Amino acid sequence: MQPFSFATTAQILCESGSAQRLASLCRERGAQRVLIVTDPGITRFGLLDGVLPGFAAAGVAVQVFDQVIADPPEAVVLNAVERARALGVELVIGFGGGSSMDVAKLVALLAHPGCAQSLKDIYGVGNARGPRLPLIQVPTTAGTGSEVTQIAIITTGETTKMGVVSPVLLPDLAVLDAELTLGLPPAVTAATGIDAMVHAIEAYTSKIKKNPLSDLLAREALRLLAANLHEAVYNGHNREARQAMLLGALLAGQAFANAPCAAVHALAYPLGGHFHIPHGLSNALVLPEVLRFNAPAAAPLYAELAPLLLGERCKGEGTGQRCAEFITELAALNERCGLPSRLRDAGVPEAMLPTLARDAMLQQRLLVNNPREVSEADALAIYQAAY
Repeated sequence: MQPFSFATTAQILCESGSAQRLASLCRERGAQRVLIVTDPGITRFGLLDGVLPGFAAAGVAVQVFDQVIADPPEAVVLNAVERARALGVELVIGFGGGSSMDVAKLVALLAHPGCAQSLKDIYGVGNARGPRLPLIQVPTTAGTGSEVTQIAIITTGETTKMGVVSPVLLPDLAVLDAELTLGLPPAVTAATGIDAMVHAIEAYTSKIKKNPLSDLLAREALRLLAANLHEAVYNGHNREARQAMLLGALLAGQAFANAPCAAVHALAYPLGGHFHIPHGLSNALVLPEVLRFNAPAAAPLYAELAPLLLGERCKGEGTGQRCAEFITELAALNERCGLPSRLRDAGVPEAMLPTLARDAMLQQRLLVNNPREVSEADALAIYQAAY
C-alpha cells in the first residue's frame, strides 16, 4: 500500500426534507447573517420557498445571491463576494448545482474579514489559505460531488477555466435532500448522474493517488448510481431513487477529491469551454472512447467494476470479457437516457477537433492521473472516434 492522505467534508446530513432545517443548522454554528449562493433557476422554480421562512422564524437574517450561471466567470464570484462583505455575512450556503457550490466555496474564503488574498492569488493547488466563513453545501443535482470536494472551477477567459484546489475549501456540512431534486428534468438527471459515475470510475483507476478508502467509496458510489439512474431519469418523483443518487454522487465526490479524475474530464473541459455543453454531458460524450483508449492499462480495474455496474447482467468470466461488457454498457447509457451519443449530435464541428485536442493538453493537472499517458495525437484520435 502506498502512503496516502484523505480529507472530506466534516459532516454529512442525508435525509429527505432536511433542507427545511437550514436555519437551525446555521444557528447551531452561531450565524445570524447568512448568504445563500444559487442560480436564477432555483428561485424561478421555487426551490427556496420551503427554506426561507425558517430563517425568519429562527431570527436569522438571510439574503439570496441568485446570479450564478453555468461555468461561472470571475465576475460572478467577485459580485457575490462584494455582496457578502457588504452584508457582513457570518455563514455561506451553496444551494444548487456544482457551479453554485463552487462559487459559494470561494465566497466563504474571500469574504472572510481576515482574508488578505484576491481571486487571482488562489488559482492552482494549495494557494488558497484560510481563514474562511462557515460553509454549508446543499446540492440540487446528483452529479458534481462539489459538496465534499476541495475544488472550485471558474471560467477565466472566453474558452478557458482554472481551478482553486485547497483543503480550506472543504465545506463544514453537506445536506442531501431528495425533495430538492424531484423536479429535475430527465436530461439533467441523466447527465449529472453519468458525471457522478465518471467520478467513481476515474477515482478507481486514478494513477497517482488511488487508495483503499477512495476505492471503497468509488465502488459503492458506482453501485448506487447504476442501480438507480434509470429510475431517477424515468420516474423522477421516486424519492428513494433520488436520495440514493444524491448519496452516490457524494460518495463519488469523496473518492475523486482524494484520488483525482483524469482523461475523461480533461477532454470534457474543452467541450464546455468552446460550446457550453453542460459538464455532465461533456463527460458522457467522451467517456466510452476514453475507456477504450485506457483499456490496455486499466482492463483489470474496469473488470472489477463491471459487476457493480451491470449487476446480474454481468456474464463475462475473464478480465477481457468483463472489461468489454463494462465499456459497452457505459457506451449505451446516453441513448438509453435520452442524451446525444456523438459529438456531432451535440453540435461540435468536426473542424474543431484539433483545437479541442490542443486545449485538452492544457489539463495536465488531470492527465497525470490517467492510467495511460495521453498525447495530443491520442486526444485527437479519441475525439475523432467520439465524433
